[in-house]
Amino acid sequence: MSTTRALRGAGRRYSLGGPWVLRGIDLDLAEGALVRVEGTNGTGKSTLLRLIAGIDAPTEGRVTGRPRTAYVPERFPVALPFTTAGYLTHLGRVHGLARRTARERAGQWLERFGAAGHAGTPLAELSKGTSQRVAVAQAMLADPELLVLDEAWTGLDTAARAELDRAVRERVTRGATVVFVDHDPARLTGQEDARYALAGAGLCPVPTDAGAGLCPAQEASPAATVLVDITGTGPLPPQLPGSPQELTASGDSRTLRVPAERSDELLRALLAARPPWHIRGVRGA
Repeated sequence: MSTTRALRGAGRRYSLGGPWVLRGIDLDLAEGALVRVEGTNGTGKSTLLRLIAGIDAPTEGRVTGRPRTAYVPERFPVALPFTTAGYLTHLGRVHGLARRTARERAGQWLERFGAAGHAGTPLAELSKGTSQRVAVAQAMLADPELLVLDEAWTGLDTAARAELDRAVRERVTRGATVVFVDHDPARLTGQEDARYALAGAGLCPVPTDAGAGLCPAQEASPAATVLVDITGTGPLPPQLPGSPQELTASGDSRTLRVPAERSDELLRALLAARPPWHIRGVRGA
């Protein structure tokens, strides 16, 4: 089966030397697959979805494949100078649809999600629930080959949630890839072709017949740590990033253990201390 998009060694952090939100991600997304991404808050689910959707570029590694992609963000930007129908028509044109086709499809999707009565309403005046219906409608306009949904069901009423479930199944049946995150563990359960869990900046597959939660390998393994050898005088600064554990101290030399993902922050804090600490080396724990 061919893939719509693939990640190879993909990593993402938001500042030079900052902590890695994701690192070493390898992922193949097959055509016609429904893929669920799980993980606790702060594990990088939205970051991964933005890489998959092409909204963000990886800091390291690469993302391949150029499917026609649609994305529903966790928060929809309502402060845009459009009416609902005008916004959807504009996006349809961006996707390459003729104006008439874009306008017709906009009306059809607003009708499906129960928002047809707001076609002429400025986006800034929409309620949270209605703006979320518009966010979902814009993703469906151009029959995407890759559909990425970040908590897209949040804010929808029961009828709209059920309609989005149907729309997702339709896209998969027609050969599209759908990747989603949702706080409801029962969302489309049993229908996924693949499930993945995020923890410790990494990603691993979860058997599709397993319960919700992180994959066993991640639950059983502690986060990777490194040892930082330093030299300096005086007490260590308080509240260092990563809450490092002091393993040894001999004269002016010390060895600290810290989670690998927080090591860059720790080094910056030690170098910025007054007086600064000299970094003699960083090594695997």
